[in-house]
Amino acid sequence: MPLPGLRRLDHVGFTVPDLEEAHRFLVDVLGCEYLYSLGPFAHDDSEWMSEHLDVHPRAVMVENRWFRCGEQAVLEVFHYSSPDQQVVRPRNSDVGGHHLAFYVDDLDAAVEHLREAGVRVLAGPTASRGPAEGNRWIYFLAPWGMQMELVSAPGGKAFDRQDGASWTT
Repeated sequence: MPLPGLRRLDHVGFTVPDLEEAHRFLVDVLGCEYLYSLGPFAHDDSEWMSEHLDVHPRAVMVENRWFRCGEQAVLEVFHYSSPDQQVVRPRNSDVGGHHLAFYVDDLDAAVEHLREAGVRVLAGPTASRGPAEGNRWIYFLAPWGMQMELVSAPGGKAFDRQDGASWTT
């Protein structure tokens, strides 16, 4: 049975080591729109932080900022201070590993823009095959090391173009 009332993804949240650096990157390089900020938020006399957010009870959400990227994606970017904070970022292959993918109309122009801005862009672009044929993608790293991806499929993916097709890997 599906989740009752599920409509869409609302936002993606992640924590960064330097909120000012993240703000500049998201706005000046990626072109996201800054929306608003919240914080600080802490509970020094209770277990609220651990009970509601599964973080150390004395963790402080120093500030979080909200950004809109393109037409839909909303990012909630946190700066935390916590006695047990880990600073090693997970790789895609690690449990909890993740990346953000941004759709662009012109992948080559977007890659060139990132390179001109001094962003570390990994190898590629790579053309997908199978059900994703028609898609090209490339990974890049945010200044704090978080993995991000650009994707583009101007003609759609094979999966999108073939109604009822059954795909296996």
